[in-house]
Amino acid sequence: MRYFPVNLDVRDRTCLVVGGGAVGTRKTRTLLRAGARVTVVSPEASADLEALAADGRIRLHRRAYTAADLADAFLVFGTTDDHDLNRRISEDARRKCILCNIADQPDRGQFVLPSVVARGDLLIAISTSGKSPALARRIRLRLENDFGEEYALLVDLLGALRRRLLASGHDPRGHKQTFDALLDSDLLDWIRSGDAARIDQLLERHFGGGVTWKHLTDTTE
Repeated sequence: MRYFPVNLDVRDRTCLVVGGGAVGTRKTRTLLRAGARVTVVSPEASADLEALAADGRIRLHRRAYTAADLADAFLVFGTTDDHDLNRRISEDARRKCILCNIADQPDRGQFVLPSVVARGDLLIAISTSGKSPALARRIRLRLENDFGEEYALLVDLLGALRRRLLASGHDPRGHKQTFDALLDSDLLDWIRSGDAARIDQLLERHFGGGVTWKHLTDTTE
């Protein structure tokens, strides 16, 4: 295993994307979904990036990259089609101890991005360590069929229940049996079909009266 898998919190962190083409646009969109503050540097930019800049969602500098652009950057992404420029971005980032990803030259960066299936807070990441993006994409498409949007609701519900138990002083080591019982039930099917009555009956059996799917969902919003 070449890479150490980690989920990185980039909320309110400044992330730099160099390159305004299709790849840079995708990276920017992904960073925004994760709550990052994104700066894009590129002489040319896609219509999507222009629109994001006009809406104030990103900072867009329509000019060539300089090392000074790395100031305050938490992560940097080199997404240009200029290999020499990407190499310079990587070297600048390394000198400043900033984690760097080079889209088409993974060996020049310190991390690669997996192919991801996202269902709310459920993230399933697939990586071939940069060896075969095509295989990672094929596996992602298969998993997207197996894990529907109901899993996002399931994660939210289980998270709300766990917080409720922890707030009431329950020992986390004692939660396993309860959550195993929930997952061994037809809970996922009932979420998929929207059968709130059966979900509430299940919750009452394990957590007592007053604990309902709607209440827990409202609490987490």
